[in-house]
Amino acid sequence: MPSIAELCAERTLLSTEEVEVIIDLSRHLQLFADVFQSDVFIDCPLADQGTALVVAEARPTTAPSLYHSSVVGMHAYAHNEPAVMFCLLSGQPVIGSRGISQEQIAMRQNVVPIRAKTGRVIGVLIMEQDISEIVEQEKNVERLRETTEQLSETLLAVALSESSVQSLMHEGIVLFDGQAHITYANPRARQMLQEIGHGGAPEGSSLVELFYGKLDRASLLAPTGIVRQELVIGHVALELKTVSINRQQQGALGLMLIRDISDLKEKEKQLVIKSAVIKEIHHRVKNNLQTVSSLLRLQMRRTKLDEVEKIYRDSINRINSIAVIHEMLAYDGLETIQFNDVLDRIAKNVVSSTVKPDQAIRISISGDTLTLPSDIATTLALVSNELVQNCVTHAFVDREQGDIRISLYCSGQIVRMEVADNGVGLPVMGDGARKGHLGLKITETLVRENLGGLLQMASTGEGTQVTITFPLFPAEPKPV
Repeated sequence: MPSIAELCAERTLLSTEEVEVIIDLSRHLQLFADVFQSDVFIDCPLADQGTALVVAEARPTTAPSLYHSSVVGMHAYAHNEPAVMFCLLSGQPVIGSRGISQEQIAMRQNVVPIRAKTGRVIGVLIMEQDISEIVEQEKNVERLRETTEQLSETLLAVALSESSVQSLMHEGIVLFDGQAHITYANPRARQMLQEIGHGGAPEGSSLVELFYGKLDRASLLAPTGIVRQELVIGHVALELKTVSINRQQQGALGLMLIRDISDLKEKEKQLVIKSAVIKEIHHRVKNNLQTVSSLLRLQMRRTKLDEVEKIYRDSINRINSIAVIHEMLAYDGLETIQFNDVLDRIAKNVVSSTVKPDQAIRISISGDTLTLPSDIATTLALVSNELVQNCVTHAFVDREQGDIRISLYCSGQIVRMEVADNGVGLPVMGDGARKGHLGLKITETLVRENLGGLLQMASTGEGTQVTITFPLFPAEPKPV
């Protein structure tokens, strides 16, 4: 590739001193490109005043470039980059001009003149950014505007026609003039106006007065697209959509669609009430479970038998695991649970209630964020409780410290949970040992029957790992 000095000497009319100014500025182009995240160029004038020559360039390393190959040595033409030619000829900077790159990409240019010591313009410094997405969005907006105008004309034609179609519409149609006075109302609109207390023909009446001053006259007449508003008048809830259609010669400036949403609002109200009731039920269930847990804890403190105390503690942890689910449902009111938060609370609760005073057991949770239906979350909470409890009880029985690592993965509709410890590992007769643990029996039953999944246990060389795999939506049981 020829140097700046060679390009300028062969193809421009710049003097040696002027070329040195260009070369000195080109040493900073890469810095400009990285700071402003733009392609940066230096163009110099040619004898033809409608053409410039690209003599230097720099592509940003901090953002995508507009160009796939070098454009040094290429010509910039007035019809593609008018800002470049204007700046070269007038000596005035141009900010925010649009143009077309040598690779036919829509771009925005900022162009400033480069002057010699004599004050003569000897080139321009150009920064270019890709605006092809902005241009495409503008085209989409223009298409939408044209479509809206066509729709307005169609609605106007339907409204002014004598066809019986308007009587079949669920929405009321109202046309109004530049004073916001009604010029036409279809039968459905007349019926709705009667429901809010207006009898007789509405033509000539003010829209603002008909809706008891709840409409803003300025917004009705403003040509700002569709204006949507909901009103409640007495026992009637209405949705109003207003659009300017500018047809004064036909006695209409705007069109309003009126829809009765009273039934919809009533259903929304009922849903809010039901949601509040469901949240209150979950809250009370949580409180009842915590009460049972407290009673069992009192009973546990009365016993002096270690085995009985362990049974009480295991039962308390299971109840608390279910209570966590109901507490979250009472708070969010949703039928799905952010299970990572549940798992964190269950694991910490089991460790704090089960470890010995001189033990330090650490819990870490990693992997994907898991959102589960409440029934699956409840089952997995019980499973997690049993697995963490099993780690604390058996993996670190003779150790002062240990780590429990829980990992969650979701691939499509398949969920995998891994619970690993760095404890003593499985005994040699692993399968036989598993048959004696109630916690593992409960876990296997829950995974198989409730989740439709698979449980696997293995020694890792550094402890034990339990892997549970199940589908997010278990298959329905086949009818007998």
